[in-house]
Amino acid sequence: MLMIQSENLRKVFHASRGRTVEAVRGATFSVAAGEIFGLLGPNGAGKTTLLRMLGTIITPSSGHCWIAGNRTDLATDEVRHHIGFLSGNTKLYGRLTARELLRYFGRLYGMPDPAIAKRSEELAAMLGMGEFMERRCDTLSTGQSQKVSIARVLLHDPEVLILDEPTLGLDIMTSTTILDFILDAKRRGHCIIFSTHYMSEAELLCDRVGLIYNGSLLAIGTKQELYEATGTDNIQAAFLAMVGAEERKHA
Repeated sequence: MLMIQSENLRKVFHASRGRTVEAVRGATFSVAAGEIFGLLGPNGAGKTTLLRMLGTIITPSSGHCWIAGNRTDLATDEVRHHIGFLSGNTKLYGRLTARELLRYFGRLYGMPDPAIAKRSEELAAMLGMGEFMERRCDTLSTGQSQKVSIARVLLHDPEVLILDEPTLGLDIMTSTTILDFILDAKRRGHCIIFSTHYMSEAELLCDRVGLIYNGSLLAIGTKQELYEATGTDNIQAAFLAMVGAEERKHA
């Protein structure tokens, strides 16, 4: 079952002196339940803008997207109940403890307090958060803060996870915990779109990959399909080959 569908999504930002910046150009793709779709590209390629359109955070300039069968511009509130959105720089409310923050967001999702408490304990055990659940968020390390952010994303058990560079700046132990969580979410049938510029993470996790550069999706396919199309044997080499071909085309 397709959980994410994007059709010709385009986003144009208006810059100074009347200039425009086309951040995403005609992105068309889909992601199914139980699939990890990797969105790969360098900084500034358009990854975050594309994910924010899917997550209803910003409005497309043109094109449409559907989450769990709901068009995002027509059923925004319904779509948000199906989504868990995480970025590498998610901010927390520093004066709340980790437990209080989860309770706050659980209530925003309309969850009853007993369900919030039960789910919070499950997530604390899953992510190894027990030792800092009662600590204020402004006292947590980067890795601990990211675990709280993940717990917030998972609290209402969304079917679709949109993860924008979730391991950015984390140590290897915390990164491994998060990557293991992503694989477990796939096994439980979640639809996951995973943005990263760490090619090794894409090699490990992704069922299919979209290569994005200068706002355009250069290619979409399984890792093996991309290797065969470029005559390479790894994601990084495939990406560089695709970028090189694109630059030669416009030279």
